[in-house]
Amino acid sequence: MSGQSRRPSKPYRRPKKDPVRILAFEALRAVDERDAYANLVLPPMLRKARENEDFDGRDAALATELVYGTLRRQGTYDAIIARCVDRPLREVDPPVLDVLSLGAHQLLGTRIPTHAAVSATVELARVVLGDGRAKFVNAVLRKIAADDMDGWLERVAPEYDDDPEEHLGIVHAHPRWVVSALWDALGGGRAGMEDLLEADNERPEVTLVARPGRSTTEELIEAVGQESALPGRWSPYAVRLAEGGEPGALDAVREGRAGVQDEGSQLVAAALANAPVEGTDRFWLDGCAGPGGKAALLGALAAQRGARLLASEKQPHRARLVARSLAGNPGPYEVIAADGTRPPWRPGSFDRVLMDVPCTGLGALRRRPEARWRRRPEDLDGFAPLQRELLRQALLSVRVGGVVGYATCSPHPAETRAVVEDVLKGRAGADVTAEWIDARPLIPGAPALGDGPDVQLWPHLHGTDAMYLALLRRTA
Repeated sequence: MSGQSRRPSKPYRRPKKDPVRILAFEALRAVDERDAYANLVLPPMLRKARENEDFDGRDAALATELVYGTLRRQGTYDAIIARCVDRPLREVDPPVLDVLSLGAHQLLGTRIPTHAAVSATVELARVVLGDGRAKFVNAVLRKIAADDMDGWLERVAPEYDDDPEEHLGIVHAHPRWVVSALWDALGGGRAGMEDLLEADNERPEVTLVARPGRSTTEELIEAVGQESALPGRWSPYAVRLAEGGEPGALDAVREGRAGVQDEGSQLVAAALANAPVEGTDRFWLDGCAGPGGKAALLGALAAQRGARLLASEKQPHRARLVARSLAGNPGPYEVIAADGTRPPWRPGSFDRVLMDVPCTGLGALRRRPEARWRRRPEDLDGFAPLQRELLRQALLSVRVGGVVGYATCSPHPAETRAVVEDVLKGRAGADVTAEWIDARPLIPGAPALGDGPDVQLWPHLHGTDAMYLALLRRTA
């Protein structure tokens, strides 16, 4: 036996549990395993965490940044991680990949110091994955930490001149097919496209809507404070919260007199309400009303004119959300659960109809960053027949001389003008005739609204979701 004494092994150290990073990891797992949306699962998780005195506002802000930042740049981080592992990325267990992505975001997308980002992520791996896989996470993160984001992008993205769409997709974290679709819709050159993709990666402002006759923008600004609130850019009903703020703390929001609503959605509802109709103006329809933001604004505007709103939503649980949004509306309204492709109302019953159809949601990637990785090109084929039939039924539901607003939260050409043109030209089985109304004058002050008669809003040009609106008047 050797006379040398054996070195004593280090005592086992339990991993430190970091509530912020554990919460972020659990949110990412919910998005991955249950196809959940971060903007739905994260708020209740944060509320529960803040019941703990040790979890404060800064912790909530960091957790939010880790979740949203990781989801936004998932594709870019996947490309970088793939260079640092010794197996195809599809063979890395999803929980391990989530931890690696969280670490990559801290290293490449935040100001967290390198040593802190690596050590905190390895500790998270020890807690949620075990010590064995934590060693793998440590090795990969140290490879990632060897370069900054610019350096990694030079390595993993092709040159722009060789493949413009793939270059922009990796640099700005969008799937290639989404880059192609957005570019088709936007037109123009590289600069405008980069501005759009960068805007998609920014957290949107919290925007309030003062529902007419129930609250005012002045009331909301006074309640929030002049230093923290700004008027909307284009909507006369909008108030922007400069510092994020907590809308639920405002009396007007709690009482339903105001709500949280993107300015683009407000503009769509207001444009339909202000479009000229021929003859009476007493009966309005929101044919795809869930979850109720546009219906609540339309209901308030209708009440001011003595008109009645019918809000219809196919899914009963979403219809209940619509009823909650409209509760307390001063004018007459009704909420029903009905399928807009097989409506229970008589044809020609309405003077104004809004049909905000189901779509891919590519116009709201700022709010739902995981949607860009979840959607596939074939999803367009699934929505296309539904969108055309809903528009056809909207045109049947409005009387001659009345107005239909066709809206989507997508700028994809296949979900916007192509749908309208197919219906108007009879390619979707339409049995009514209608004419375009120029929607641009109904969004006064907003720049870059295109050649018309329809309107496409953009995050980088208007600070809104990429809402599309076509206004049509039934002629026969």
